[in-house]
Amino acid sequence: QVQLVESGGGLVQAGGSLSLSCAATGRTFSMYTMGWFRQAPGKEREFVAAINWSGESTLYADPVKGRFNISRDNAKNMWYLQMNKLKPEDTAVYYCAATDLWVASWVYQYGYWGQGTAVTVSS
Repeated sequence: QVQLVESGGGLVQAGGSLSLSCAATGRTFSMYTMGWFRQAPGKEREFVAAINWSGESTLYADPVKGRFNISRDNAKNMWYLQMNKLKPEDTAVYYCAATDLWVASWVYQYGYWGQGTAVTVSS
């Protein structure tokens, strides 16, 4: 059974940092694009960042460029999202996801999803 499990969410003050992790079990994702999405209350799920299978290419949504960094460790079947200079508008449930496509920034392009981890940024 394939599972993606996020961790690292929590409450942080504006300007602070959080590091999210996603652990995959049940299959290896070393050849997959891994992504992060988020969904704020009352809003649609939106793309945050993606990294290709080798880690050489990354893609970021404009609101997080220069503040967030996506990375991966294929040997551990894990990937990460380092979030810096957090803003209240970053408050959302963050989801990790996987796809065999590149470039992939749409929800429908991803076939594997985690359950999400909540991030709350207080002002």
